[in-house]
Amino acid sequence: MAKIKLEYIWLDGYEPTQNLRSKTKVEEHDNFQGTLEELGKWSFDGSSTRQAEGGSSDCSLVPVAIYPDPDRKDGYLVMCEVMNADGTPHPSNGRATIDDEDDDFWFGFEQEYFIMDTKTQLPLGFPVGGYPAPQGMYYCSVGGKNTHGRNLVEEHADLCIAAGINFEGINQEVACGQWEFQLFAKGAKKAGDEIWVARYLLDRLTEKYGYYIEYHPKPLGKDMDWNGSGMHANFSNSVLRTCGDQATYERICEAFRPVVEEHIAVYGAYNDQRLTGKHETASINDFSYGISDRGCSIRIPLITVQKGWKGWLEDRRPASNGDPYKIAARIIKTVKSAL
Repeated sequence: MAKIKLEYIWLDGYEPTQNLRSKTKVEEHDNFQGTLEELGKWSFDGSSTRQAEGGSSDCSLVPVAIYPDPDRKDGYLVMCEVMNADGTPHPSNGRATIDDEDDDFWFGFEQEYFIMDTKTQLPLGFPVGGYPAPQGMYYCSVGGKNTHGRNLVEEHADLCIAAGINFEGINQEVACGQWEFQLFAKGAKKAGDEIWVARYLLDRLTEKYGYYIEYHPKPLGKDMDWNGSGMHANFSNSVLRTCGDQATYERICEAFRPVVEEHIAVYGAYNDQRLTGKHETASINDFSYGISDRGCSIRIPLITVQKGWKGWLEDRRPASNGDPYKIAARIIKTVKSAL
């Protein structure tokens, strides 16, 4: 029998932002096919991750998605949900709150982030004790003057593709040392799984570069004249993809207006520092939507209109450190309330 390495990955119970945790199980398997059905549950010490008390510390890991590990021989990445000892979802388990059992909702997330140097504690390209040139020349740039971290970003893309994640693109973002990758999945739970596994691969990759990833939406401070980091959520369901009706789109957008606080509550910590009404954001205190308007809370893509109101919507408010499970769950709840 061959030995395989199963990297069980889960989210801890830290607040306001959860962290990725993982540990390796080595098992002997005869002709392992890489399927969920072949995997067993596992447990961990929840008292070390703020998910249990020391007197009753075992939490259960239930595999929900598996991907080949492109950086390990005979390795697999196993995304897990955290369950209580009685089999019920742990309060930290955002995936369990998603109401999309038939995968009618499709999500495309645009994950922005800063690459930080562990020695300087600054984004790549930032000189110690000063600032680089103002933003403007970094977005989609090429060349060593304005582009920083491409080797890491390219390697991450290759790892995600090799793992079978539906990875759709990369680009340097508006601020120096800031990048973005995009993923798309049919099914809200799958979309969340793939963002978290892609984040895991990115975080693990930084270990050999002397970098770390900063997901804080405004790591340079709220008063700095630099774009923050978001995780724009592009979403659709069968109604949005096929209705062909402007009024239906507007009704769905309006359903978001009375539940702004509920959305902001799960769109990532410190998002008030990013959603200021500047730097291509709407104010956290307002709600708006518009066609091709990147200053709105929700953007109606021009291509959706050009196709006769058949397509998707983009919620531009989620922060880069948001949990895609919780974001998707809240969007689905609001959309369904309008139908």
